Amino acid sequence: MSKVVLGFSGGVDSAVCAVLLKNQGHEVVGLYLDNADERARVDAEKTASFVGIELAVKDVHAELDRLVCTRFAEAYLNGQTPNPCIICNPTLKFASLLEYADAIGAEYIATGHYARAENGVLYKGKPSNDQSYMLCRIKREQLDRLILPLGEYEKAEVRQMAEQFNLPVAKKPDSMEICFVPDKDYIGWLSRRVELPPEGNFVFHGNILGRHEGIYRYTVGQRRAGLFEGRKLYISAINAEKNEVELALWEELFKTEVNAREFNWLCDKPQESIKASVRVRHTKWENPPCTATVDGDNVRIICDEPVRAPAKGQSAVLYDGDRVLGGGFIF
Repeated sequence: MSKVVLGFSGGVDSAVCAVLLKNQGHEVVGLYLDNADERARVDAEKTASFVGIELAVKDVHAELDRLVCTRFAEAYLNGQTPNPCIICNPTLKFASLLEYADAIGAEYIATGHYARAENGVLYKGKPSNDQSYMLCRIKREQLDRLILPLGEYEKAEVRQMAEQFNLPVAKKPDSMEICFVPDKDYIGWLSRRVELPPEGNFVFHGNILGRHEGIYRYTVGQRRAGLFEGRKLYISAINAEKNEVELALWEELFKTEVNAREFNWLCDKPQESIKASVRVRHTKWENPPCTATVDGDNVRIICDEPVRAPAKGQSAVLYDGDRVLGGGFIF
């Protein structure tokens, strides 16, 4: 029997993970990362008691603010589109799980992500709910000890198991919002945290085409309201230095070259160009073949087929079939 520290939120995924791990003969200890209100913590404690696992609680409000929230706000002010979960997973979530596992002598850590971890290698989960993209920056020492019990299942199957296990959270809705912006109003959240930049110009093919309400309100690929000479226009770039939002036609959004910085390799770093496939956002359908070339800590990616609107601050993740090779921040 192995001892496993499970990231436990009290939702359907972590509750089913706890039962599956226990049924496999593991000794399961839950770790609740407390970054919400007291009601959420109490709900997690009740669910942990129901499934019969010990639950430790770690207050991560300060760490979340320092490691994730600050970077999230800075990215928006710099014209980027950040993904807070990709930042949080290695620096806070898995770091906390591994720290606690070491403290209590647990061999493994586990979460309810829909991906597969096998012998220190990360793979895609089922296509309908694959979350491997979100794990691209996990550290290899974290991955070496990671168990992902839901990697072979679809979400609908997990809900069915929750009902079979008579879990009280079987019908609990999924949490879709950013955990530190529970009302989904990230603009309001930003305004309470930083001084927001002023209005500026929309620019299309070098010409000013109206005024925008602030660069933090836009992301690359987003459609601008209205038509221009009968054509739809889209956000193609955000220039924080000039306080400009650049516009383009639909066909101009597609790019064959993507550059990623601070690339995190989950395999041995290639010494020469490699063939792979790439995902530039958390979508299930866009994963074209590409050639990736290492340049220090950066990677230059040339896609066989253009990808739509790669956005600065998002991640470019490389795959070899179902295997995740690593990921870096688009710049």
